[in-house]
Amino acid sequence: MKKLSVFLYTLALGSAFYSCNTAKQETSQPIDYTQYVDPFIGAADNGHTFPGACRPFGMIQTSPVTGAVGWRYCSEYMYADSIIWGFTQTHLNGTGCMDLGDILVMPFTGQRHRAWDAYRSRFQKQSESATPGYYTVTLDQSNVKAELTATTHTALHRYTYEKADSASILIDLQHGPVWNEKQYHTQVKSCEVNWENDSTLTGHVNNEVWVNQDYYFVMQFSRPVVDHFELPMAAVEKGKRIVASFNLQPGEEVLMKVALSTTGVEGAKANMAAEVPGWDFEGVRTAAKADWNSYLSRIEVAGTDEEKTNFYTSFYHALIQPNEISDVDGRYRNAADSVVNATGGKFYSTFSLWDTYRAAHPFYTLMIPERVDGFINSLVDQADVQGYLPIWGLWGKENFCMVANHGVSVVAEAYAKGFRGFDAERAFNAIKRTQTISHPLKSNWENYMKYGYFPTDLTAAESVSSTLESVYDDYAAADMAKRMGKTEDAEYFSRRADFYKNLFDPSTKFMRPRKSDGTWKTPFNPSQIGHSESVGGDYTEGNAWQYTWHVQHDVPGLIALFGGEEAFLNKLDSVFTLKLETTQADVTGLIGQYAHGNEPSHHVTYLYALAGRPERTQELIRQIFDTQYAPQPHGLCGNDDCGQMSAWYMFSAMGFYPVNPVSGEYVFGAPQMSEFVLHLADGKTFTIKAEGLSEANKYVKSITLNGEPYTKNFISHADIVKGGTLVYQMTDKK
Repeated sequence: MKKLSVFLYTLALGSAFYSCNTAKQETSQPIDYTQYVDPFIGAADNGHTFPGACRPFGMIQTSPVTGAVGWRYCSEYMYADSIIWGFTQTHLNGTGCMDLGDILVMPFTGQRHRAWDAYRSRFQKQSESATPGYYTVTLDQSNVKAELTATTHTALHRYTYEKADSASILIDLQHGPVWNEKQYHTQVKSCEVNWENDSTLTGHVNNEVWVNQDYYFVMQFSRPVVDHFELPMAAVEKGKRIVASFNLQPGEEVLMKVALSTTGVEGAKANMAAEVPGWDFEGVRTAAKADWNSYLSRIEVAGTDEEKTNFYTSFYHALIQPNEISDVDGRYRNAADSVVNATGGKFYSTFSLWDTYRAAHPFYTLMIPERVDGFINSLVDQADVQGYLPIWGLWGKENFCMVANHGVSVVAEAYAKGFRGFDAERAFNAIKRTQTISHPLKSNWENYMKYGYFPTDLTAAESVSSTLESVYDDYAAADMAKRMGKTEDAEYFSRRADFYKNLFDPSTKFMRPRKSDGTWKTPFNPSQIGHSESVGGDYTEGNAWQYTWHVQHDVPGLIALFGGEEAFLNKLDSVFTLKLETTQADVTGLIGQYAHGNEPSHHVTYLYALAGRPERTQELIRQIFDTQYAPQPHGLCGNDDCGQMSAWYMFSAMGFYPVNPVSGEYVFGAPQMSEFVLHLADGKTFTIKAEGLSEANKYVKSITLNGEPYTKNFISHADIVKGGTLVYQMTDKK
């Protein structure tokens, strides 16, 4: 009963949050913000987005598959492809790794017994379209119109068969996005299915690509299955491939519901019953659109249609994850494979924290505050099971991807900004364990404390990046400890937050790999790209030019290491003028050595503003907007990385960016659109205006906040959430 009360209270809070928009829409025709979202943006090259249907923070992302083997197909979709394999029910948004892609289904007609890979179909691009919560395409070979929509835990498909001869659906439980062909046939470890009646299939699959994943499903059809059989399996395969057939007349349709759960078949059934009890496809589609509009309407943007498309698609991408993987009753399968109740009633996963701590999570604290406590409780719940906060959390498990542990930053940031819907003592204890108890693969705190850095000769790879990223988490831990009155802990982590100084080589003025005997690693090429999975090295998807600036919490201290602002700025200038030659797929969006397609560079342009040259920040922001984002399938210069690329765009469009997220300060750049209205919690609004903004007027002459001159180089989170008006006066003069 207590759990139900908490759930209802949370719903009430959410309703209160939306009240400002509701009142506005009662007196005027509501704007359909989904018209400005193009789900195909980022679906070409290496953006790795998908165009299919999902809900904000939903467990389900039902989307077409055009390939599944190799890095190119992390999202299972490439815009240039012309063949569809089928439709899967879960997807990662904009990542550089393979997983999910659960339950491939493919409607078809004609010959039912085929080779396992002979059910694919060509399609014409003009038949394909997508909008938030809906996707459709016509399959040429079978002349089937496929339509997809979704709720949080349930996918709803509608297939219209124009031919209807031997109308069937392939259900492929062996399928999943993988690194190579061999893995495609071995990633499923076990598979069980059961036909409960002539229209209901249930089952359980265990597979492993990135994490060991258990999912349970229930699949229901709107028509009875008149025949079904299983295709032959290769000796190494465990996943079943089932063909189900229907009696149809040309032009008739079959609807299919697929609900998932981590807990069991009964959990999947409960999810389906709660969210899609009937067969109202248009009703679910309409509700999905309304759901997306309820979020997108929180920011009103004045700009061209192209600018709005870039902005609202970024907003959309940022809200695809983290994913609510707990059932409707709040139960989920944790990292120890136990079924438990989520603290606060919801458990979220898909935390790409190395990316998203930088801007996506700060964006949630500002525009999606009702979800933040749930995110923190989920991180801490997982920490209590595995011993440390998630590094990269997926399906409630740890995949150990990337370096450091930025769950620390996300928790500390929430606490610093006043969120209190989580047990702070429990959360800080999780932070302390994370930063002091060595854990598999990543954090040897004994070496870190002995040497004041991760020595390159005692660290398998990424020694410099691991040090600098961990130092930021130490700062975050110190900040939370200080706010909680934990003086001893604050002093301890504050000392560690200065360890970045131990890797700065004053002779080269780079953050450089250092050995356990104190000497610098040689030879040293600051342009050499490091990547642990491919070329090794001491940097994470980057080099010394990019990582030397990774001191987000102490820019004055970094400037002092250079010998003052002039030397600092001269070196920073070289970042954007010295050309980088690389074929590394994760280091893209290059302006000189600056790589906007990868996250360690994201705050670097704003360092000019903190070193007394804001006009250079303003120039570079405009350059990045003009060259690295476009309302096209190829419009992202790198992986969207679970919304981080998108969050950078939104903050920078508004004219500020969280260089140091835990500080609660957003450093000024320059706005890229003329007006924004942010609808905040408790009915407050914060209006941002860029007066005189034009192609030439890209510089900020002055700023006022609520009519008063504002001379700081940042604005605080606290000042924004109070509501008010921020006005930039723009000029063409530096």
